[in-house]
Amino acid sequence: MPITGQGKPTTPQPPTSGRTSFADVFAVPEFRVVWVAQLLSLIGDQLAVVALTWLVYDRSGSSLFAAATFAIGFVPWLVGAPLLAGLADRFPRREVMVVCDLLRAGLVALMLLPVPLWVACLLLFATETVAAPFASARAAILPDILPGERYVVGTAIGNVTSQVGQLIGFALGGALVAALGARTALAVDAVSFLVSAVLLGHGLSRRPASAAEPLRVGSGQVLAGVRLIVRDPQLRVLTAIALLCVFYVVPEGLAAPYAAELGQGPLAVGTLLAAGPAGSVLGMLLVARLVGAQRGLPWLGHAAVLTVLPLPLLLVEQEIAWAVVVLAVSGVASSYQVLANAAFVSAVPAPMRGRAFGAVQGALNAGQGSSIVAAGALAHWWAPSSVVAASGMVGAVVAVWLALLWRRQPLAAGH
Repeated sequence: MPITGQGKPTTPQPPTSGRTSFADVFAVPEFRVVWVAQLLSLIGDQLAVVALTWLVYDRSGSSLFAAATFAIGFVPWLVGAPLLAGLADRFPRREVMVVCDLLRAGLVALMLLPVPLWVACLLLFATETVAAPFASARAAILPDILPGERYVVGTAIGNVTSQVGQLIGFALGGALVAALGARTALAVDAVSFLVSAVLLGHGLSRRPASAAEPLRVGSGQVLAGVRLIVRDPQLRVLTAIALLCVFYVVPEGLAAPYAAELGQGPLAVGTLLAAGPAGSVLGMLLVARLVGAQRGLPWLGHAAVLTVLPLPLLLVEQEIAWAVVVLAVSGVASSYQVLANAAFVSAVPAPMRGRAFGAVQGALNAGQGSSIVAAGALAHWWAPSSVVAASGMVGAVVAVWLALLWRRQPLAAGH
């Protein structure tokens, strides 16, 4: 699970220790607004991808074009996250989110026009690119809305919402396209962004921009975030721990060939894909409700190791039930990302939140995409289960090393 939040206002401070419930977090009016807006935007993103993918397939009859259209929904994050994340620091974050929603509503509305398919795909690319500064602004403003322990619980809620929102968006998109057609689904998508913009504009307090520097958009924003991370030992370790996802994402990328190796069909593919996220949701809820940030931070390295350590166990049994258990355990442990989020927040100054987030998010997307491609290539020569097991073994060695580095950090000791 990637880091999804950025720093506290000024100097690093450990999260507070009390017990915070989900009700405590939802009792904050501004969080309710941000949460609803996040859910609407997530569902809207998935609606656009599903609707346009079907529209392309319906017009072209090409599975390749349809797959390429679906991939467009993910590629812009490699560009938008690092290059545009700085907007969340240069401008008031509420205004950034509102403008991004309005832009996405307009771009999706243009897809309703009888434009060529390649133009519709460019519009989808632009829509997903604008989603990056929205996510940066949302992540950067959340610590201001939810200080201390509430932030940890709020982050867990946000991560669970992200997973559920994607599932709802895909399911709703398919149902709307089947029942009413792709254009109607796109119209619903545009309206969802408008509703989100209105909610944010009226439900959030206006806060000044965190960074007073002149606006610059481009590679300088990437380098600013990278420099901050490279120069800070805690941020370096936390970013490396977050990047362990490049190892435990491999089972998702190889779900289809691994299911075939087990002699299973499409149902098993869905089951394998769901096992890790289901475990992750359970783990995040447990961390937020029972563990807490201050008690959990010393165990961050141990949980990171446990995320990749079970993967070689796939070689023990060639059964779908065993694979689901192994992947679910890995998913539960991956909830350490919530704790990493809390530590990241404590170490990043407020004026740099957006850029730090953009740098990490870009690295996470690039790393996960590269590892899946590499695993797919290796699966041409090795059995998919062997590739996943090898990923777990290499990942475990890296994770143990990072766990040892994390033990030396002040936040790990709760200082």
